[in-house]
Amino acid sequence: MSILKIVSQKLADPRLEGIDVDSDRLVEVHRQIMLEKPMMNQVFKDFYNKCIELDNTYFSGTGQRIEIGAGVSFFKNEYPEVIATDIKEATNLDRVLDALNMDLADKSVSAFYGLNCFHHFPKPRKFFAELERTLVQGGGCVLIEPYYGPIATKMYKNLFDTEIFDPEQKEWESESGIMQGANQALSYMVFIRDRDKFEREFPQLEIVKIEILNNYLRYLISGGLNFRSLLPSFISPLIRGTEYLFKPINKYLGLHYAIVIRKKK
Repeated sequence: MSILKIVSQKLADPRLEGIDVDSDRLVEVHRQIMLEKPMMNQVFKDFYNKCIELDNTYFSGTGQRIEIGAGVSFFKNEYPEVIATDIKEATNLDRVLDALNMDLADKSVSAFYGLNCFHHFPKPRKFFAELERTLVQGGGCVLIEPYYGPIATKMYKNLFDTEIFDPEQKEWESESGIMQGANQALSYMVFIRDRDKFEREFPQLEIVKIEILNNYLRYLISGGLNFRSLLPSFISPLIRGTEYLFKPINKYLGLHYAIVIRKKK
């Protein structure tokens, strides 16, 4: 067992012990953890702001703005026009929506936002087909996913017992559950390694931006949704300043990145 794996087990939030990752109980506990961590809240606000910034920069057309795989997200608290959805019911969501089989009208959505949810889709081709169907021309989807840089790869391979990070997986599709067994390297496989295949199979969709995000220190120190905080939240401004100084080497240090997909006009 690696040192990183041992450390991650020691730092795991005890409230998550024994909880089935596919259960509704996990959402409840994650929401409680989210509300307790100001530093992590700021990280997620940065994610939400980045989604809206990229939407305003690259998308056009009129339609619904929908967050998929929202889970414990508070995106709609920051941007009330966003419709919060997930495959499971939860009190903070607007409705249930299966991203692989959406109960939405054709050409009715101007933007989808997905934070750390894409790699949980066992049939990503179904998702892309739904994007082609439901997006207005010029509309698009912003996905924030685990990055594939050297630090991120090492961490994601050792952080979770319930998920893997395997960039060598041959096929995009898998037989894993929504949570159990998900491959955190799926976005790398589809949008980086197999980008030509993606563009051939889904000619209506284009990748217009890939951006490494730089809130990795706060994400780590806050412990995310699964681990205990390493430092008090009041030092968050100092850590944010450090992230800014290290921005030129994001490609080595980053933990998340944004992929911007647009439906062609």
